[in-house]
Amino acid sequence: MSAVETMLIAANAAAALAAGASSVLGAARPGLMLASGETVTSGVDFYARVYAIRAIPLSIAVVAVLLVADASAVVPLLVVAGVIQAGDAALGVLRRVPGMVAGASVLAVVHLLSAPWYATH
Repeated sequence: MSAVETMLIAANAAAALAAGASSVLGAARPGLMLASGETVTSGVDFYARVYAIRAIPLSIAVVAVLLVADASAVVPLLVVAGVIQAGDAALGVLRRVPGMVAGASVLAVVHLLSAPWYATH
């Protein structure tokens, strides 16, 4: 395994785990994901949990395929994870939640810039 691949595995696994952890945090404390001054409603609480139910398995899947190093699975999964994070960043812009914009943007860049490397190596 090359140094570049080791670095990409670590960066993408950390990004996936950060996404999963933030979804757990959001489900436990949905107010953290809202813009300043917004209140947590039953709908907000529900959708925070729905998001976590989907984000946790995706995070686990990304880490698992990185560890088995199956490029045929790594590339599409990194693209999916990256697009999801880009969508989260866009939602953060619309809702004016700077932390969501910054965090999701970084995770999107990690996944989406790593996918082409895996596709060619």
